[in-house]
Amino acid sequence: MPAQEAVAGARATLHAVDATLLLVEDDAGDALLVEEMLADSDLQSPLTWCKTVTEAHKHLAGRAGPVCVLLDLHLPDAQGMDAVTRIVGSSPDAAIVVLTGMAEGETGLTAVATGAQDYLVKDRLDPEVLSRAVRYALQRKQVERTTAALRAGELMARENARLERGLLPVPLLRGEDFKAFARYEPGRAHALLSGDFYDVVQTADGTVHAVIGDVSGHGAAEAALGVCLRVAWRTAVLCGTAPLEQVRLLEEILVAERSDRHVFATVTSLVFPPGGAEVRVVRAGHPGLLVRDGSGVSWVEPEVGMALGLLPGAGRWSESTVPLPPGGHVVLFTDGLFEGRTGPSTRLGEEGLLDVARRHGALPARLFVDALVSEAAAGAAPYGGLADDVAVLHLGWGGAA
Repeated sequence: MPAQEAVAGARATLHAVDATLLLVEDDAGDALLVEEMLADSDLQSPLTWCKTVTEAHKHLAGRAGPVCVLLDLHLPDAQGMDAVTRIVGSSPDAAIVVLTGMAEGETGLTAVATGAQDYLVKDRLDPEVLSRAVRYALQRKQVERTTAALRAGELMARENARLERGLLPVPLLRGEDFKAFARYEPGRAHALLSGDFYDVVQTADGTVHAVIGDVSGHGAAEAALGVCLRVAWRTAVLCGTAPLEQVRLLEEILVAERSDRHVFATVTSLVFPPGGAEVRVVRAGHPGLLVRDGSGVSWVEPEVGMALGLLPGAGRWSESTVPLPPGGHVVLFTDGLFEGRTGPSTRLGEEGLLDVARRHGALPARLFVDALVSEAAAGAAPYGGLADDVAVLHLGWGGAA
């Protein structure tokens, strides 16, 4: 709950009490006193009288809505702070106002420290004091609950962010001769991870392997599946699995792990042999790629096979070889980069993305990728922004393009 909603709720509680009042008091005279004070106050809430904490437990069990307990500390089945802790333990959402004697001021303060919201001296009760104490106790309890919920939400968000950061890949490169730069923008609000995934691994022979993929959907389940596929791909590369077999393995894992049989994934896998003259590509339903040659940029469409999981076991994939110019670099991306709306019925599209890339062809890798994402986002901003996940991967031998 946002802070302003918590304040508004607390004010509403303060000015218009609509709560159950429960008096836990074994003395009939004191109970009558409290009842008369409430009758003369501006509180309109019904009062229930219980003589023991055990009776109070039964009354509070399963009760919904705000509750304020007016609690005596000298009861047949509970004495002192035991009465407070038992009410707090059984009904943590109830506000508690402790009723004490003249000589029990310190006891009242201890009760507040134990979990009560306020305390009153019986001999000094009047309708206005009692009314204000009940209202403030309910307000404080609501603020306590809201604050606790906010803290729990913040803690969970920090833990999730820490987990997601740990799951984002760190390129495994063995030297400085190959450059890899990535940009990752999840479509889920407040998330660090989505169904898009990528990874880069250089094996002992100097060959660099890279992958980029996109799991259909935008939820946490798709994000988890994307991580699973990425880790499986890296393991397969380090185990020496051939590129085509890697794709078959990823499809088997996707089918086994997906939460819905309609979930599929697109993937592009690349192999950069040492020397930088070519890149070998396996595509499974994924968009094409950009090749940068100096300030020039071209769109390349290597042979493509079926996306993973559409017809499990029926996919046919092949490996294509794309020649690279000296110092050439490859840019991979997921379709979220070019599918954002730029008008009521138009999208940036592949041609639009190529035009953007050519306008920024002279930029170095990091600035080039940032420019692609920034222009795509700016064009889509008036129409809801880039709702889909975006991953961009800039790869090549030598210095940044």
